[in-house]
Amino acid sequence: MRLLLDTHALLWWLADEGLTNQARDAIADPDNVVMVSAASAWEISIKKRLGRLFAPDDLERQVDESGFVPLPISVTHGIAAGQLPRHHDDPFDRMLIAQAYAEGLTIVTRDKRFAGYNVAMLLT
Repeated sequence: MRLLLDTHALLWWLADEGLTNQARDAIADPDNVVMVSAASAWEISIKKRLGRLFAPDDLERQVDESGFVPLPISVTHGIAAGQLPRHHDDPFDRMLIAQAYAEGLTIVTRDKRFAGYNVAMLLT
Protein backbone atom coordinates (compact mmCIF):
# COMPACT_ATOMS: atom_id res chain seq x y z
CA MET A 1 0.00 0.00 0.00
CA ARG A 2 1.14 3.55 -0.72
CA LEU A 3 0.22 5.94 2.09
CA LEU A 4 0.20 9.72 2.41
CA LEU A 5 0.21 11.02 5.97
CA ASP A 6 -2.07 13.91 6.82
CA THR A 7 -0.22 16.49 8.92
CA HIS A 8 -1.75 15.38 12.22
CA ALA A 9 -1.01 11.72 11.42
CA LEU A 10 2.64 12.61 10.83
CA LEU A 11 2.85 14.50 14.12
CA TRP A 12 1.08 11.72 16.01
CA TRP A 13 3.47 9.16 14.54
CA LEU A 14 6.49 11.22 15.58
CA ALA A 15 5.05 11.74 19.08
CA ASP A 16 4.04 8.06 19.32
CA GLU A 17 0.45 8.89 20.30
CA GLY A 18 -3.04 9.34 18.93
CA LEU A 19 -3.04 6.85 16.07
CA THR A 20 -5.37 3.87 15.88
CA ASN A 21 -3.71 0.46 15.94
CA GLN A 22 -4.73 -0.03 12.30
CA ALA A 23 -3.08 3.23 11.21
CA ARG A 24 0.04 2.60 13.31
CA ASP A 25 0.41 -0.92 11.90
CA ALA A 26 -0.01 0.30 8.30
CA ILE A 27 2.60 3.03 8.76
CA ALA A 28 5.03 0.62 10.43
CA ASP A 29 4.56 -2.10 7.80
CA PRO A 30 7.82 -2.28 5.80
CA ASP A 31 5.87 -3.41 2.73
CA ASN A 32 4.07 -0.05 2.61
CA VAL A 33 5.52 3.14 1.15
CA VAL A 34 4.77 6.08 3.45
CA MET A 35 4.93 9.57 1.98
CA VAL A 36 5.02 12.99 3.61
CA SER A 37 3.97 15.97 1.52
CA ALA A 38 5.89 19.21 1.35
CA ALA A 39 2.47 20.74 2.15
CA SER A 40 2.58 19.15 5.61
CA ALA A 41 6.06 20.53 6.29
CA TRP A 42 4.85 23.94 5.14
CA GLU A 43 1.74 23.76 7.35
CA ILE A 44 3.76 22.66 10.38
CA SER A 45 6.32 25.41 9.86
CA ILE A 46 3.67 28.13 9.58
CA LYS A 47 1.63 26.96 12.56
CA LYS A 48 4.73 26.42 14.67
CA ARG A 49 5.96 29.94 13.92
CA LEU A 50 2.55 31.33 14.93
CA GLY A 51 2.71 29.43 18.21
CA ARG A 52 -0.33 27.32 17.31
CA LEU A 53 1.49 24.00 17.11
CA PHE A 54 4.23 22.12 18.88
CA ALA A 55 6.41 20.20 16.45
CA PRO A 56 9.98 18.94 16.33
CA ASP A 57 12.70 21.36 15.25
CA ASP A 58 14.32 18.62 13.19
CA LEU A 59 11.26 17.59 11.20
CA GLU A 60 13.15 16.79 8.00
CA ARG A 61 15.58 14.54 9.86
CA GLN A 62 12.77 12.73 11.69
CA VAL A 63 10.85 12.17 8.46
CA ASP A 64 14.01 10.72 6.92
CA GLU A 65 14.82 8.55 9.95
CA SER A 66 11.26 7.21 9.93
CA GLY A 67 11.88 5.96 6.40
CA PHE A 68 9.19 8.18 4.92
CA VAL A 69 9.41 9.41 1.34
CA PRO A 70 9.17 13.18 0.79
CA LEU A 71 6.48 14.14 -1.73
CA PRO A 72 7.15 17.46 -3.49
CA ILE A 73 4.36 19.67 -4.76
CA SER A 74 4.18 19.69 -8.56
CA VAL A 75 2.41 22.01 -10.96
CA THR A 76 0.01 19.14 -11.67
CA HIS A 77 -0.80 18.90 -7.96
CA GLY A 78 -1.39 22.64 -7.76
CA ILE A 79 -3.79 22.63 -10.69
CA ALA A 80 -5.64 19.61 -9.30
CA ALA A 81 -5.98 21.21 -5.84
CA GLY A 82 -7.44 24.35 -7.39
CA GLN A 83 -10.01 22.34 -9.33
CA LEU A 84 -11.34 20.35 -6.37
CA PRO A 85 -14.95 20.93 -5.27
CA ARG A 86 -15.26 23.11 -2.17
CA HIS A 87 -16.09 20.36 0.34
CA HIS A 88 -13.00 21.38 2.29
CA ASP A 89 -11.50 24.87 2.35
CA ASP A 90 -8.18 24.21 4.12
CA PRO A 91 -5.52 24.77 1.44
CA PHE A 92 -3.08 22.27 2.97
CA ASP A 93 -5.71 19.53 3.11
CA ARG A 94 -6.82 20.32 -0.42
CA MET A 95 -3.23 19.84 -1.59
CA LEU A 96 -2.98 16.51 0.23
CA ILE A 97 -6.23 15.38 -1.39
CA ALA A 98 -4.99 16.42 -4.84
CA GLN A 99 -1.68 14.65 -4.31
CA ALA A 100 -3.33 11.46 -3.07
CA TYR A 101 -5.68 11.41 -6.02
CA ALA A 102 -2.98 12.21 -8.60
CA GLU A 103 -0.47 9.73 -7.21
CA GLY A 104 -2.90 6.93 -6.27
CA LEU A 105 -2.16 7.20 -2.54
CA THR A 106 -4.25 6.32 0.51
CA ILE A 107 -4.49 9.25 2.94
CA VAL A 108 -3.97 8.46 6.61
CA THR A 109 -6.25 11.00 8.30
CA ARG A 110 -8.93 11.57 10.91
CA ASP A 111 -10.71 14.13 8.73
CA LYS A 112 -13.88 12.50 7.45
CA ARG A 113 -14.46 15.43 5.07
CA PHE A 114 -11.80 13.88 2.82
CA ALA A 115 -14.34 11.18 1.93
CA GLY A 116 -16.28 13.73 -0.13
CA TYR A 117 -13.43 13.61 -2.66
CA ASN A 118 -13.59 9.88 -3.38
CA VAL A 119 -9.97 9.38 -2.35
CA ALA A 120 -8.76 6.27 -0.55
CA MET A 121 -8.56 6.82 3.22
CA LEU A 122 -7.26 5.07 6.30
CA LEU A 123 -8.79 6.69 9.37
CA THR A 124 -6.54 7.43 12.29
